[in-house]
Amino acid sequence: MKYFIIAGEASGDLHGANLMRELKIADPEAQFCFLGGDLMEAIGGKPLIHYRQMAFMGVVSVVLHLRTVLRNMTVCKNAIRYFSPDVLILIDYPGFNLRVAKYAKETLGLKVFYYISPKLWAWKEYRIKHIKKLVDHMFCIFPFEIEFYKKHNCLQASYVGNPLIDAIETRSEKDEKFSSFTQRNSLSNKPIVALLAGSRKKEITDNLPKMLALMSHFSDYQFVVAGAPGINPSFYSSYLSSSGVGVVYGQTYALLQQATAAIVTSGTATLETALLNVPQVVTYSVKFGRIVQFLYKLLIHTPYFSLVNIIAGKPVIIELLGAQVTTQALTDELERLLHDSTYRNAMLQQYSLIKEQLGKAGASAKAAKAMVAQLEAR
Repeated sequence: MKYFIIAGEASGDLHGANLMRELKIADPEAQFCFLGGDLMEAIGGKPLIHYRQMAFMGVVSVVLHLRTVLRNMTVCKNAIRYFSPDVLILIDYPGFNLRVAKYAKETLGLKVFYYISPKLWAWKEYRIKHIKKLVDHMFCIFPFEIEFYKKHNCLQASYVGNPLIDAIETRSEKDEKFSSFTQRNSLSNKPIVALLAGSRKKEITDNLPKMLALMSHFSDYQFVVAGAPGINPSFYSSYLSSSGVGVVYGQTYALLQQATAAIVTSGTATLETALLNVPQVVTYSVKFGRIVQFLYKLLIHTPYFSLVNIIAGKPVIIELLGAQVTTQALTDELERLLHDSTYRNAMLQQYSLIKEQLGKAGASAKAAKAMVAQLEAR
């Protein structure tokens, strides 16, 4: 069968690649046309459009790159019509994907699957009416999403497990020693505090300097930055040139595995950090922080903004948003994470409960088998 897949971000590229690998096992005759990145390319050939040409977030960024966005949309629609797939598979990235789904369903009459739901339970809940109309089945990666869709009478949803479990359990550096990691990355032998400052330049600009401001308070530790995919090393150099802070690229899991604690800008990285058993504090610093805090309460439908707390349904980790992200607040929390063993152990125990909720590895394989079964049953 023929599969057209759209992944518009780095995380989507990872999950898309794993799904494609499993689709080839479930359907040995599988053919792919896709928008994605290097990881998907390694499985199914060259992407029609690389996600780096698509990763425009926020109204301002989309407006500034409107010509590129519209060109990408046209290229995508034309390719779907020409490729004539058995199914269109969407991976998150709702602003673009739901527009493509409308064309695929209403103009071409195609079957549409959604793998990794948009975070409608957090904001832009109105999009659920489009999903109910345009998507044949939602393959969800968080258990609580099923209840959310049921509440909205969207019954074409199932939980397939979380693909981060797969990625973490199959990581190549799983058995690496601390000394090996530090030596090959030219780091010292001090314990590590991992800094995950976001995947976009704006996030890094807003969050990394506040993370670095803590260094003088923790001289017995080395701070190491997880370099984000697609961010040029020179961008980090402007912040780190005189700090002595190391940066590792393409090694986020390896870094977290060796870290004693982490400071993490909100996103998927908070859950990855928890699954790797690293005590953490979550930050999201932005300009006009107090206004952002007000808007958050107005627009966001969840009491928490980190996936760890959302899944747990309670405050497992400290969240600092907007004006709350201060040197003092970060220092106090990092001090507890590093030196209060009772506090650390309680957090790690909650991590274990979250892992139980998410279930065992095999999300990509389960999703692929379910997709092929639905297509063969037509």
